[in-house]
Amino acid sequence: MINSELYNNYLQALLQGNRMECTKIVKDLLDRDVTIYDLYLDLFQTSLYEVGYLWETNRISVATEHMATSITESLLSLAYPKIFSAQHVGKKAVVSCLVNEYHQIGGKMVADIFEINGWDGYFLGANTPVQDLLGIVRNKQPEIVALSMSLFFNIDYLHNILQQLESELPGQQVIVGGQAFRWGGTDIQDQYSNVKYISSIKELEKMLHEYE
Repeated sequence: MINSELYNNYLQALLQGNRMECTKIVKDLLDRDVTIYDLYLDLFQTSLYEVGYLWETNRISVATEHMATSITESLLSLAYPKIFSAQHVGKKAVVSCLVNEYHQIGGKMVADIFEINGWDGYFLGANTPVQDLLGIVRNKQPEIVALSMSLFFNIDYLHNILQQLESELPGQQVIVGGQAFRWGGTDIQDQYSNVKYISSIKELEKMLHEYE
């Protein structure tokens, strides 16, 4: 459904800051019953990765990258009627970005995937202080805590959170993921007893089926 022509049209509109055209494309796909997975992976995720690459190679400005990110974040809400229509199964997940992490779209997508699968997905947003995260986890008592990291130089913050979770909430299941792991660190799951690295939304979906 999302062919190369449609994708390229969307990407150009995104880079130009044409929110109206991007919205039209996404609404049309939803009207044609595109799956949330196709929309998130083949349109939103792929285009944001390309935007990130263009920024990293100095082919677009920081302002353009921020504009594209802002538009994408607003478009996520168009899918919410589908996402929140799933029958809930009584399981909970707390999803959060690390301290010093301001790219939150990946985390929002992860929270939405939990919701599609009938979980209550509590998304805490960007730059969440450790003690605030721990407080929510104590309050909600989720089956899973999901941590998103987009910048590899924040790996020390991740270790800090994992160490505190292990110390203060032993047995808490944690999954970690994000673009930062392109540069390494996937062995982090070998360093903590209840931590699992998840490489993609599809892998997350597969893992959630194991909880059924």
